[in-house]
Amino acid sequence: MAEPNSDQSDLMHLLVAVSRQDRDAFHELYSRVASRMFGVCLKLAGHRELAEEALQEAFIQIWHHAREYHSDRGSPMGWMMTIARYRTLDLIRSRKVRQTGSDEHIDQMRDERAGPLDESLRSAGAAELTGCLDELTNAQRDSILLTFYKGLSHEELSLALSSPLGTVKSWIRRGLLALKRCLDQ
Repeated sequence: MAEPNSDQSDLMHLLVAVSRQDRDAFHELYSRVASRMFGVCLKLAGHRELAEEALQEAFIQIWHHAREYHSDRGSPMGWMMTIARYRTLDLIRSRKVRQTGSDEHIDQMRDERAGPLDESLRSAGAAELTGCLDELTNAQRDSILLTFYKGLSHEELSLALSSPLGTVKSWIRRGLLALKRCLDQ
């Protein structure tokens, strides 16, 4: 099994090649990360077709913007996961706006099957992540999980947790910094 830093380095090299419009590198990049990205899209969207569309749009964006990635913004995988997350949330929001009837059924939809993200977490670092999450305060852990897995905005999270907006933002920021420190050890 490859070292995590080696994997990130490989992804960095693939992104550099993709920025030069290297189709083979893009295919390799897709093969290596699509299942993990799809898992995030499916968890957020709760609907397979919407998740597939979000994944496709995320990879289109990666193809066109790979040259804009800089390592000081995070790991290559983190950058791509962020793109997938935002594309999914954008599609969810645009679908809600276009609906003429009630949009409550989107919130009700669930796919209880284990997805690619679940498999990925089980096989690559789930124990470390779980251990690091356990070290956070309850407020930090809840804020991070609701934001990243349920797609709540800061304002929605503030309402859900009955806490001031600034406090919620602080919990997320401090929690993410603590997670980064823990995972880097």
